[in-house]
Amino acid sequence: MPKSFQRDRFFWITATQTAIVNFYLGGFGPAQSLLRADQGTSLTIAGLHGTVMGIASIAAGYVNPHLAHKYGRAKSQWIGLGIFSTGLLLFVISPPVSLTLPATLITGFGTSIVINTMLTSMSHHYGKAAEVAIPQANGIASVGFVTGTAVIGTIATQFRDFWRLGLLLALPVALVLVLIGRDKGKEEHVPDVSGPQSGKMSATFWLAWFGFVACISSEFATSFWSAALLKDRVGSSAAISTVAIVALGTGMGIGRWYGGLLLKNFKLDTQLLLLVTLQLIGFSMFWLSHTMIISLICLLLVGLGISMQFALSAIRLVGFSDDRPDLAVGRSSLGAGIAIAGAPFLLGFLGDNFGISRAYIMVPVLIIIAFLIIKLTPSQPVKV
Repeated sequence: MPKSFQRDRFFWITATQTAIVNFYLGGFGPAQSLLRADQGTSLTIAGLHGTVMGIASIAAGYVNPHLAHKYGRAKSQWIGLGIFSTGLLLFVISPPVSLTLPATLITGFGTSIVINTMLTSMSHHYGKAAEVAIPQANGIASVGFVTGTAVIGTIATQFRDFWRLGLLLALPVALVLVLIGRDKGKEEHVPDVSGPQSGKMSATFWLAWFGFVACISSEFATSFWSAALLKDRVGSSAAISTVAIVALGTGMGIGRWYGGLLLKNFKLDTQLLLLVTLQLIGFSMFWLSHTMIISLICLLLVGLGISMQFALSAIRLVGFSDDRPDLAVGRSSLGAGIAIAGAPFLLGFLGDNFGISRAYIMVPVLIIIAFLIIKLTPSQPVKV
């Protein structure tokens, strides 16, 4: 199948589901400084919110093949969206850290189910064209991410004590999507008699998986604490620094929508290597910058570099899975969970002890590791 596809009803519904959960990620991730100020916690304790999101992703990765087997991928996405909405409501109405942590766990679990199922369903639906379709769906999701960042940052600037209420805007959109998007007449899913996808993965899969973890670690370390580094370097307020992270999300959105089209004539690994290199260049410039406008441009470049890494790395894992996509994506969620749980927490811990600027040295190290592993594990075609 060529690398072209039709943006049909399936595409828009699936993309909108991921946009809704990304609205939350866009508002919540960069707002760590706001949450920390509200709760009076250290960087390390605030970083625990990223840790529980990672734990949620690990749990979702374990559940993924079982959920897909029992309910099918389409229904699993709606289940994930329902869990996400429940957790989001609990987060908004639960101010203390003892309650926001379990609320974040629930929200993160639902988020991961939505994203995991999007990867497998689009890989199956579009075949080879998934290399373009998945990044473009993630491009739609980036609209949600940027909107979430802009909304929360704006509310924090104008009405400091009410920034969390902005997250509730995701709920009516989710409700409308459920009402108009569910295909009630679709044929009922029949579980495969052989059971959920299972078995051991190859050594090549696990090496590529480690590179996937490095990619996601560098992304979440950047998105969670870029506002803190910007505040440290240019002296801006926490709210202004949060709004500035819109540049990162904008770069991700542009890269996801246009990247697959611009790079479609390159091999999968070449696309990924080019993106990782761009991320390294952009981040190095951002880390050295002490000027707001230069920092914004650099964050835009970092966003462009990050944009398609998750999708392309996940497609690589599916290719190494011996025709077990649900299991492969479940393992990718395990890797994403480790990255989300570990990277922001470790960066926060290093920031408390050595300063956020020095702590950020870990990011280019992760980027270089990802680059080397891509070179060591040539991709395989995805079976459909």
